[in-house]
Amino acid sequence: MSAEVPAWLSESLAQPAGVPSHAAALTIARLADERSFARSGFSLSSPAFANGEELDPCFTADEEDAVAPPLEWSAPPPGAQEIAIIVEDASANGDAPTLHWAVWGLPGQKGMLLEGEVPPRVGKNAKRNSEWLLPAPPEDDDAHTYVFQIFALDLPLTLMPGASGADLIKQMEGHVVAAAVLTGTYKREEGDDNWDEDEEDFD
Repeated sequence: MSAEVPAWLSESLAQPAGVPSHAAALTIARLADERSFARSGFSLSSPAFANGEELDPCFTADEEDAVAPPLEWSAPPPGAQEIAIIVEDASANGDAPTLHWAVWGLPGQKGMLLEGEVPPRVGKNAKRNSEWLLPAPPEDDDAHTYVFQIFALDLPLTLMPGASGADLIKQMEGHVVAAAVLTGTYKREEGDDNWDEDEEDFD
């Protein structure tokens, strides 16, 4: 699978164990290209973890009252009207990445989401819930790579909250002016395998 990943993306996703198995199927690989990737310095970061670092358990299913991590992004190129964020598990078991978060309705400018903040519009994740899907990879798996993908769009989306990931991606096609990624890894601790995040994909 890694051979199919565009060079501009594989360099940003490389982990000690190599490029994640589903990297070529990530939304950013479908909607962005070398020209739009990190265009004009557009970037995504988090005060909670550096690119490629492990997620704190407080953002996962291993801790009670877990929430989505905080995110910050730089100013997009001129012409951006809306920001969308998609988070997928690029190491998920099965045939495709697992959708953990689908967010849109953010102003097309420099911004942030605070830890646990509810975004303006959230779509259905792989469990069909409109919320941050807590990472919970199987205990026996190596660390999974969660790819936080941000898109600057040249038009405001008309989707209502609760739309599917497929509907969001369809509306974004052809309208990405800039994109960026941030990766975080996570491995489950023994005794915390309450459910398998890979058992269901999104429509």
